[in-house]
Amino acid sequence: MRDAYHEDLDSLTDKLVEMTRLVRSAISRATTALLDADLPLAESVISHDEEIDRIFSDVEASIYELMARQQPVAIDLRMVITALRMGTDLERMGDLAEHVAKVARLRHPESAIPPEIRSTILQMGQIAENLITKAGACVASRDVEAAKELEADDDAMDRLHRRLFKEILDKDWKHGVEPAIDITLIGRYYERYADHAVRVAGDVIYLVTGSRNT
Repeated sequence: MRDAYHEDLDSLTDKLVEMTRLVRSAISRATTALLDADLPLAESVISHDEEIDRIFSDVEASIYELMARQQPVAIDLRMVITALRMGTDLERMGDLAEHVAKVARLRHPESAIPPEIRSTILQMGQIAENLITKAGACVASRDVEAAKELEADDDAMDRLHRRLFKEILDKDWKHGVEPAIDITLIGRYYERYADHAVRVAGDVIYLVTGSRNT
């Protein structure tokens, strides 16, 4: 019985790692769709969000069943709690990638991103991918030291987010209100995506150490 129980816990980890892979793909494709005004790619991100939601539903169902059937304690209880938190964050990251893709779809056939903003958005997309790649590796390996490194990457995202605001508030901004609103929203989506990745890494630290202040 205990072997089956721990197999169930391992299965939770596998599902979370799969979610990290899917939300990484989603933000990568959403960024490309946004920069290239690629409507089919944007549509694929939007439609595939259902797969992320389905896996999260599986995670939730497994957790509730484990709680009811096994009544986990100590490290096992910590695993179950953090799995639910991680799944929630990862599901939200999928939604944020979907939001980016919806902006690309809304402005098609034009790109929502003015030329002078493209490099900043590209960098934000690259940082987002890097963060979730690292977070996924941390979930799989439970590497506390690697999990701590995500804060520095998140700082880089915050700097780019501030740069976007400087661009759209600059007196030489010539693209009007609608693109400024789009870029404000897009910047917020990337910034929140990064925050959720850091939270996933923080949950790895909590799972291993029992503390969020290590």
